[in-house]
Amino acid sequence: MSSSDPKARPKPGPWPPAPESSAMPLSTWAKRTGFRPKFSGEANAGDSGQMSQPPRPREPDNQPDLEAGRARPQPQPQPQPAPVVVNGQAGGDKPAAALPPPPTANKEKDQPVKKRRDSDGGAPKSSSPGANRRAAPSSNEQPPPPRRPSRNGEVVDVVNQSTVDEDGFMGRPSNMKYELRDSPGLVPVGFFGFQHYLSMLGSLVLIPLVIVPAMGGKHEDVAAVVSTVLFVSGLTTLLHTFFGSRLPLIQGPSFVYLAPVLAIINSPEFQGLKGNSFKHIMKEIQGAVIIASAFQAILGYSGLMGLLLRFINPVVVSPTIAAVGLSFYSYGFPLVGNCLEIGIVQILLVIVFSLYLRKISIFGHRVFLIYAVPLGLAISWAAAFLLTEAGLYNYKGCDINIPASNIVSEHCRKHISRMKYCRVDTSQALKASPWFRFPYPLQWGTPVFHWKLAIVMCVVSLIASVDSVGSYHASALLVASRPPTPGVLSRGIGLEGLSSILAGLWGTGTGSSTLTENVHTIAVTKVGSRRAVEVGACVLILLSLVGKIGGFIASIPQVMVAALLCFMWAMLTALGLSNLRYSEAGSSRNIIIVGLSLFFSLSIPAYFQQYGISPNSNLSAPSYFQPYIVASHGPFRTPYRGLNYVMNTLLSLHMVIAFLVAFMLDNTVPGSKQERGVYVWSEHEVARREPAVAKDYELPFRVSKFFRWVKWVGL
Repeated sequence: MSSSDPKARPKPGPWPPAPESSAMPLSTWAKRTGFRPKFSGEANAGDSGQMSQPPRPREPDNQPDLEAGRARPQPQPQPQPAPVVVNGQAGGDKPAAALPPPPTANKEKDQPVKKRRDSDGGAPKSSSPGANRRAAPSSNEQPPPPRRPSRNGEVVDVVNQSTVDEDGFMGRPSNMKYELRDSPGLVPVGFFGFQHYLSMLGSLVLIPLVIVPAMGGKHEDVAAVVSTVLFVSGLTTLLHTFFGSRLPLIQGPSFVYLAPVLAIINSPEFQGLKGNSFKHIMKEIQGAVIIASAFQAILGYSGLMGLLLRFINPVVVSPTIAAVGLSFYSYGFPLVGNCLEIGIVQILLVIVFSLYLRKISIFGHRVFLIYAVPLGLAISWAAAFLLTEAGLYNYKGCDINIPASNIVSEHCRKHISRMKYCRVDTSQALKASPWFRFPYPLQWGTPVFHWKLAIVMCVVSLIASVDSVGSYHASALLVASRPPTPGVLSRGIGLEGLSSILAGLWGTGTGSSTLTENVHTIAVTKVGSRRAVEVGACVLILLSLVGKIGGFIASIPQVMVAALLCFMWAMLTALGLSNLRYSEAGSSRNIIIVGLSLFFSLSIPAYFQQYGISPNSNLSAPSYFQPYIVASHGPFRTPYRGLNYVMNTLLSLHMVIAFLVAFMLDNTVPGSKQERGVYVWSEHEVARREPAVAKDYELPFRVSKFFRWVKWVGL
């Protein structure tokens, strides 16, 4: 057979093996091409409507290791050489020589203040931006053992890559001016501390302006309570920054306590009180706050709060805080409507300053955004003063000091409401207030204790603790090296309970808690220095001793108070919903849970508030207080009057319903940790090993050595 016969030809080969190729999933393709989907996360909608993530390839994960507090080490990109064929065999499996990493420019930065970057321990002093982290290991050191790879669904916080520094540690946003342990000079620290409190003026002083007149208090009573609130807020803030969570968080009268306090004020047994009803109701509230605060302190210092943390997640915190702001819709604009030309101007000014002028900086400070509330109040108050002096609200033969029930003239009855709410000279608080007044415990008398009021307040203190959990986590991500440990969080909740006991003894009218607006203030001012908040607290204590300051604040017209509260409650609602950024906000599971929680938090209390009230019923309370008189006509009508009061009051509170619905659904509906957005707290052992974390949260004055054996109140 000839050699040209095709059957006799030798078979070609051997061929080199074909390289294994796999289809590139969407996630990797999106990362390499810069594709940005419209939904939160790169996902496709499954059959159930839930946004599900596709499987990721086994490649170096560039997500930060939240358990370790640092980013996973990423290998330097290496060019892939073409496979070398030797004797017909592929030799491409030989490792290529590693390329040296490109040199990075050392950007020197002058620091005019004493930064905590020189005091973290274990890191040499350096002026580089990463000097406050741990020093990078040298070539002679052994690399740390690889950490356990995280399972699918364990990464819970979507951290921006800008928060991972060049040394591999997950740090704070680089645009913060001062972080937790930064120590500016005496003048800057005083300025920033006063700025912090001034930007939160509405949260500190508006609650007494609402509850004291509702109790029947006079103008001088309002001034005295305002001074007491300033004093207790400064004192409890100092205690919290030294012996609590040690985060730069201002303590004060939280809006969480406002609704239950109004419900107590409008209780049937307090209607028709003669004489000094203010002191009588205040003593009842003091007793309820003291018992509830003791419950909160036990919840924190016993470690029970650390156990509850596994059930409290962003999907629970978000609708609970949002319901606090939404619950006061009946008080806001209905009261503003009594003098529209003043109230509308006040609301528009705050909106313009906080939104349209928020990017305008003066000497490096966003004045309009930081001081939106004080500036809006000052301008609208000045305008109302000019209108009052111009005689716009003067009506012939009418006197504002005459009670409305004694006015005979129909002309005066028609305009008495306008004179009461639009004039700025109706309050005598500034004249009646002394120049010096020292708030002291039991200044209103001995507290009165009733178990039904105490039970209501105990439930509210639990809601306040849930609110504080969200504030601790969000503020720690801004200013601290890592989130606190469960022990530090329990210590903070326990100290909040002790602070509320002080508030009950001094008689502020509410409990003391971490103000939710702290996170917004820190993010806007870029100042998270603990020292600045402490200096500001000392200034606040000194100002509280000047009685005229309390009188000046107490003389704010009621319409302006309601207009400011409209903005403050809207901000509180938005801050609550912003907690969803730690979870998958596009997940159908979370959307349904949050939607049901918010809807039922409005609908169920409305059923209790409207039950048994006929359209023609003549109620003694004003229309904006009618939602809080549910205890006298609620659907619970058992033979036990105390039980009826507790159930009707609690189920008429919007935040209680939102918390119960969200808590039950989030902990029973299946969902991955990533989807639920489970809060990540630092581990006890890891926090003890890292000097930066220890200096962030360790108790001062060597107090920590007495509590090292108690894991649930320390590191």
